Amino acid sequence: MTKTEFGRRSTADHVLAGIDLTGKRMLVTGCNSGIGLEIMNAFAANGATVIGAARTLEDASRACSAANPRCIPLGCDLANFDSIAAALSTIRGLKVPLDAVVANAGIANLAALDTRYGVEMQFLTNHIGHFKLVNGLVDLVRDGIGRIVIVSGNASVGAAPQEGIMFDNLDGARFYEPAAFYAQSKLANALYAKELSRRLAARGIAVNATDPGAARTKLNRRFATRLFAKTAAQAAATPAWLAASPQANGITGEYCVNCKISAGNALLQDAALAGHLWNVSQQILDRGQARRDLSLQQAA
Repeated sequence: MTKTEFGRRSTADHVLAGIDLTGKRMLVTGCNSGIGLEIMNAFAANGATVIGAARTLEDASRACSAANPRCIPLGCDLANFDSIAAALSTIRGLKVPLDAVVANAGIANLAALDTRYGVEMQFLTNHIGHFKLVNGLVDLVRDGIGRIVIVSGNASVGAAPQEGIMFDNLDGARFYEPAAFYAQSKLANALYAKELSRRLAARGIAVNATDPGAARTKLNRRFATRLFAKTAAQAAATPAWLAASPQANGITGEYCVNCKISAGNALLQDAALAGHLWNVSQQILDRGQARRDLSLQQAA
């Protein structure tokens, strides 16, 4: 287990105290509220230039203008492949390398089934959208020192389906239960981090997943949970620590809680499952692109 002086009550500012991030460039999704906003603020306060992504450019602009002049707003709707492609084009247009990417944005416990591209919306937004965005950026992440953090959650441990990912029901057509589908998406986040770590090992890029802990955010409205939850600043600590603290040097392919390596779901040790998830995720993107190409041809 990793030993640090940080724990459950540490904040993002606490874990980054005294760390000079001047000259570093970081990307944070979900920058407009909650955990993402706290991470962005902590990075910028320590000197980093932060690309703050939110579902709309307006949301990102409001958050970035209130945070720090070093924050650059980016519109990126993770449930819209065209929006992600446009965001990737914008980032590439900056012509700068990235030191860290924190895939934090997410949606939770949608009461009614909603699908797009033939995929249930929580799985699409939380996993597939980040899969497309992060994979589209890996060549910009610095070799040897770059870090990628995928925000998962404790639902991936306690509430995920027994088989891990319901590959035969990704559209929710067989059945839909909000909490199970949310937990599935969070497990997918952690499995993706495992597989991406393996694929980027030769480049020396660290990739980890984290459970930030239940936080008092707009995603978490249950009174009992909120009563004992972390603040958003405390929930931002582990993602910020993994992305920028020297104490996290050499950690990759892990699942971290409270700034320490944790076991996570036992299925995270299933390399075949992680590999299959990668292949299915890519197939979903390929089908989406094929539909778009066909629509363009028909419109021409």
